[in-house]
Amino acid sequence: MPAGRQIPHEGEAIILRTWPFQEADLLVSLFTRDQGKVKGVARHALRSRKRFGGALEPATQVRALYLERPNQDLVRLDSFEVLWSPLHAAVSPSRLAGLQLVTEVLEEALPEQAPEDNIFRLALTTLKSIQAEAHPGALRLPVTYFCLWMNRLMGWMPELKRCMVCGTDLRGQTLYWSSNVDGVTCQDHRPANSRTLSPASVAGAGLILHAPLADLLIEEAKDPICPEGLLVFAVATLERHLERRLRSALAFTLALTS
Repeated sequence: MPAGRQIPHEGEAIILRTWPFQEADLLVSLFTRDQGKVKGVARHALRSRKRFGGALEPATQVRALYLERPNQDLVRLDSFEVLWSPLHAAVSPSRLAGLQLVTEVLEEALPEQAPEDNIFRLALTTLKSIQAEAHPGALRLPVTYFCLWMNRLMGWMPELKRCMVCGTDLRGQTLYWSSNVDGVTCQDHRPANSRTLSPASVAGAGLILHAPLADLLIEEAKDPICPEGLLVFAVATLERHLERRLRSALAFTLALTS
């Protein structure tokens, strides 16, 4: 391969985050279907909207054309075609916070250039479900769905059937967990400053991890299956393994209660 040769790539991607970068340029983090997470420079994006338009908004699904040069960390972003945008409808504070939570988790959890088709499909499904929900309270289910599945796909989801200390069968019982340790326990072995996970939350987790989101949304409209405590647990598990707080998670919780 000749030195300096640029390799063109074209494919689906989700915009995760943008930063100002040198005068009128933008640094863009995008989650591509074929190459995983990629960072690149959108030249003159702050000065001209011709090539990118509204395609640089986080959570937007695009068809991206970019050029990669061997041994360089940043690709050169050429143009984006919008395939789906959260801005096609009004974005409420609760929807915005939900969209930001998805993109923040993806940005923090995914390694560079590691394709993850299951996570890509999960993200798209969740983003579109968040934007489609009319009532703020209905947003808890798709966000919880995303967080639990991210934990599972990243290998972070703890076993919820047995105490991690003594192995006691915990099905049908209240579980105890802490953001400082992995796993769940029985009452006798609960860690200091532990929180509880109710049988209803455990049942909700079981449904979420074994049914499509579209089916769950139909069931949720009839009978709530996603207690508030389940989202708290899912987010805390993510934060434990990411070793940082998710700012958008707090914003989402506040938006739901405002």
